[in-house]
Amino acid sequence: MSRDSGVLKAWEATVRKTQAAKKRAHSIFGTMSVAHADDGDIEGLGDMVDTELNSNDVYHAEKILPNGDYYTGQWCNNFPHGQGKYVWTDGCMYIGEWSKGKTMGRGRFNWPSGATYEGEFKSGYMDGNGVYTGSNGDTYKGKWVMNLKHGHGVKNFSNGDCYDGDWRRGLQEGSGRYQWKNGNYYVGEWKHGEICGKGSFVWTNGNKYDGNWESGLPRGNGTFKWPDGSFYVGYWSRDPEEQNGSYYPSVSSGNVLWDPQDVYNVDFSDCKICHGEKVSVLPSQKKLAVWRSSKGDDGGKPRRMSVDGRVSIDVEKPFDRMQMWCGGEGDDYVTGCCSERTSSAGGRCDVAEYMLAMNLEKEGFGMSMKKPRSCKRQGETICKGHKNYDLMLNLQLGIRHSVGRPAPAASLDLKPSAFDPKEKVWTKFPSEGSKYTPPHQSCEFKWKDYCPLVFRTLRKLFKVDPADYMLSICGNDALRELSSPGKSGSFFYLTNDDRYMIKTMKKSEAKVLIRMLSAYYNHVRAFETTLVTKFYGLHCVKLTGPIQKKVRFIIMGNLFCSEYSIHRRFDLKGSILGRTTDKPESEIDETTILKDLDLNFIFRLQKSWFQEFCRQIDRDCEFLEQERIMDYSLLVGLHFRETSAAGGSENDAAPRLSRVDLDQLFLDPSRWSSIKLGVNMPARVEQTVRRSDCEFQLVGEPTGEYYDVVMFFGIIDILQDYDISKKLEHAYKSIQYDPTSISAVDPKQYSKRFRDFIYNIFAEDETNFE
Repeated sequence: MSRDSGVLKAWEATVRKTQAAKKRAHSIFGTMSVAHADDGDIEGLGDMVDTELNSNDVYHAEKILPNGDYYTGQWCNNFPHGQGKYVWTDGCMYIGEWSKGKTMGRGRFNWPSGATYEGEFKSGYMDGNGVYTGSNGDTYKGKWVMNLKHGHGVKNFSNGDCYDGDWRRGLQEGSGRYQWKNGNYYVGEWKHGEICGKGSFVWTNGNKYDGNWESGLPRGNGTFKWPDGSFYVGYWSRDPEEQNGSYYPSVSSGNVLWDPQDVYNVDFSDCKICHGEKVSVLPSQKKLAVWRSSKGDDGGKPRRMSVDGRVSIDVEKPFDRMQMWCGGEGDDYVTGCCSERTSSAGGRCDVAEYMLAMNLEKEGFGMSMKKPRSCKRQGETICKGHKNYDLMLNLQLGIRHSVGRPAPAASLDLKPSAFDPKEKVWTKFPSEGSKYTPPHQSCEFKWKDYCPLVFRTLRKLFKVDPADYMLSICGNDALRELSSPGKSGSFFYLTNDDRYMIKTMKKSEAKVLIRMLSAYYNHVRAFETTLVTKFYGLHCVKLTGPIQKKVRFIIMGNLFCSEYSIHRRFDLKGSILGRTTDKPESEIDETTILKDLDLNFIFRLQKSWFQEFCRQIDRDCEFLEQERIMDYSLLVGLHFRETSAAGGSENDAAPRLSRVDLDQLFLDPSRWSSIKLGVNMPARVEQTVRRSDCEFQLVGEPTGEYYDVVMFFGIIDILQDYDISKKLEHAYKSIQYDPTSISAVDPKQYSKRFRDFIYNIFAEDETNFE
């Protein structure tokens, strides 16, 4: 009885809500024909007939939806399709083109605050050319990509400022002109929404600065000129101790006492960059309340295949869809699209509906809620008694000493002597301690730092905080050793927070890194989006006593350090011979490194990211080719945003990136700092299949089966040069196999083959998101 009364109350609440929506629709649109809501009809849409639900014909419809939203316009197969108007209960409204329930084409979106966007849409996002007018009077006219200003655009701020130039992911980046209300203006380069690079600043009084900028202020070489012809030229810095230059007066001005710091303290005091207002809610966040029928086979929705080839029934995540009525055969039921317990209007779900859904689940009428399982972590924790426990202690003691050692603030402009192979520091660590080292429980050892100034500066360049770095590697938490050494015989260790990977090295690899260190430093400094491995330190532990063993370590960034679980990993080179996993299918899991012949996807990136990816692959490969490096690979990790797609269990506790998560990123452009080329990148993958008659088909045929993913990728193993051993390996294997199929080839040939392969498996995503 209690359950029946609960269902009855929920039904009554739904009818009341629908009647209220009718009144709101009349007040918004005036007198128009609205589908009749019969009190005895649970759906509140008595004119809806079953033939609508399964029809593929486009027809005009006027609907009051279960949660009070209103739609009028063209309709097809249960979705807005064509021209239509949708009004949400919170006052948001869209008028324009639709495709299968998503805003697609040209349209206009209105916010309750008075803000508007008029322009192009794609898959629910503001994407293409469009004009946004904010509630505070800000206007932007230009290019958009996935809700963010991206490309050329002009923004007029409500305070009178104006920016005309390039945008990137919602912020000024590239070349642009910013003019303040008072008439001052800047023309030049921008980065992350700030003046950065080379540019000119002109004041209304005729003063002008030409030169380098950093974080919105002059930094580096530059010239300040006055209207009378006098000028000051030199190196600029906010720090008076770094400021250095010469003043050249004109004939008319004579000698003038002037302090360059006045430029910072006076001239720029009222020249702040306006960032405008933030959008409160994005069009892609506005979900639709739709009607579904229990008749037929899920409305004809196709069953999807997992990446392992298994057919999976569509299992909804908890609260993705709320079932409000469970009728018998032939009864339609009401569902409202809902994510993370929020309604389609962006607010809290109706309490009665939510409690009813939970009660139905407990009684066995709805979805079953399972307890999440803990995530699997890679590696074995190195505890006391482990064969490498002392080595781990030595490493942690050495890192603590190296990073904590006082050093002057390093400029990014390093002298050639810093890269000298002889530039290394030995430190002795006796067990009882010394003037510079603490006592420890391990055996006595010596510690070597290779090119310490270079790696200290690299950490600064990569924005690694020294305290965080030391805490990750040398904190109370032990390192984790991966289960088996790599093909080279090297051992890998992970820090407890997964941020850094430590690899033991051969002497030959250390020599290659030292040899190419200067070129590597210049490359990563020049290209912030480089995909090559980030190196943070090169060290050596030498055990004293009769063994005299030397162990060299390289510390690198862990490409797969993320809050999202990695479901598939691929190591890709573009070669065929030996490029398949040697594990039986039953043993392949999310930690297995799959290879070229195991790959069954094409990776599709959004247009601007794909273009950036191609440019960076070319730059990185040219760098590696010049340094005579080969045998590198592209490491790719995939996080599937649907559990069934990854072939995993639906109760995996590892977080998954939903459409709501993505929208939150787009809502605040500053949060895009977590999304970079190769890191946390939203993308899609298309499944491929290889022909059975072609044993070594490198890239399979596309199937049209797509999955939403978050991608991680980078170029690894960049310390193998084409030495005599590789030349002999190439000569020997060429006798037995096709020379183009083996990994060990000349760096120029390797680079070309690698790029050709990468450009076959990565592509621009030209299709619409479904």
